[in-house]
Amino acid sequence: MDDQKQNIVETPQRADARITHKVSEEQVWDVLRECYDPEIPVNIVDLGLVYGIQIQEESSGGANVTVRMTLTAPGCGMAPIIAADVKRRVQHIPGVKNASVEIVFDPPWNPSMMSETARLLLNFNF
Repeated sequence: MDDQKQNIVETPQRADARITHKVSEEQVWDVLRECYDPEIPVNIVDLGLVYGIQIQEESSGGANVTVRMTLTAPGCGMAPIIAADVKRRVQHIPGVKNASVEIVFDPPWNPSMMSETARLLLNFNF
């Protein structure tokens, strides 16, 4: 048997070492493009339902993301389903600690808020 010693280098692990991911607006917009109103075959971004995104980085790591959005009508029965889908998808972005959805109706949504792609898909002509 050889008396040679193997040099094993161990990297100490710090208890507070964390992998942190900076959350970008682009990441949030990308996942929102995967969210659909179940009654309309166009994503909520192209429908013009998303009014804004707020990303608040925490000093302890991670980010809180708030999506401010509306619905095509105040009485939309799909509101809880759409909001839950938005929250779930945003929450799965690496680095997101908390996600919330704020449903607002000011300004009220109207078809002119749709992207050109959405207008073509839904056959809206302005």
